[in-house]
Amino acid sequence: MSMRYFSFQWHITDECDQRCKHCYIYSGNGGHVPEAMSRKDIQRVFANCLDFCEKFGRIPHFYITGGDPILHPNFWELLETFSAQGIGFSILGNPFHLNDDVCRRLKALGCEKYQLSIDGLRETHDFFRKPGSFDATLKAIHTINRAGICSVIMSTVSKQNIDEIPGVIDVAVENEAEVFSFARYCPTHSGESNGITPQRYREFLRTCDAKFRYYKDSKTYFDHKDHLWTLLDYESGSFAPPADAEPGKIYGGCNCGNAHLTILPSGDVYACRRVQDSRVGNALTDKLSDLWLNEMESYREYDNFVKCSKCELLPYCRGCPAVAKGTYGEFYAQDPQCWKEID
Repeated sequence: MSMRYFSFQWHITDECDQRCKHCYIYSGNGGHVPEAMSRKDIQRVFANCLDFCEKFGRIPHFYITGGDPILHPNFWELLETFSAQGIGFSILGNPFHLNDDVCRRLKALGCEKYQLSIDGLRETHDFFRKPGSFDATLKAIHTINRAGICSVIMSTVSKQNIDEIPGVIDVAVENEAEVFSFARYCPTHSGESNGITPQRYREFLRTCDAKFRYYKDSKTYFDHKDHLWTLLDYESGSFAPPADAEPGKIYGGCNCGNAHLTILPSGDVYACRRVQDSRVGNALTDKLSDLWLNEMESYREYDNFVKCSKCELLPYCRGCPAVAKGTYGEFYAQDPQCWKEID
């Protein structure tokens, strides 16, 4: 049996050059004091992650992020450790500290992908982030590409920018981003909403699908990150559950509880960073393998999904529990943008 990948989204620092309006670190918390993991603690967490993967027969892939991880004083030392052990990693960061020398160094150490954000066209993006961020991001795409690293553009979709995302797709293609994807804004407290109705979101996905098809011969790969793509593809007939699917087995959809953990600068472990109150332990004091078998079990109770448990797409979709949790205060609540009617 082949080994499966396991992703660790590792926030090594909260330090950042921006204060994005939708950031889950700073949103609603103006007094937050940035944290950064010490060199000693980085080594302890890394060993804990490797122990986890050895125990469960998984191949680790680290998504190093923050804040902006490049601001951490031990950033390069950590990447050298990955390189020495042949461990795959990608960076989720900002564009401001990237140049040809930095990107060549990242490539030499084995960086596979560098993810940047574009959350609207110039005026909107710079409103969400900071003035000049849009142009700096476009410049960084070319710098990343020149180094031979896969450039990824991620958009966060909400009512405020949903009409601009098709234009962002144009920008990503024009600047030869290698991957484009988007995820919905996740409300930071129960009662908040990203402002998108189910039918509006379905219409949005169909518009993006038309764009993706139009650009099918471009250099950009379009990643269907949002699991509601599965529902759209099911409706169109381009996806069908396999006839030999095993009952009760999970084949796709949200990785929470299946192939992902988030680790914060404090060492706190979250089932998913986008799921509020999903702390399950601490990587400095708890074995990740123990957390996976115990505390994480509450994120694998698939029969508890209010709507998805009644849907034939349960093993493949489940929408976004983080958006459900942020909107309704319950992980297993229905996805607020799911338009499927369940009898």
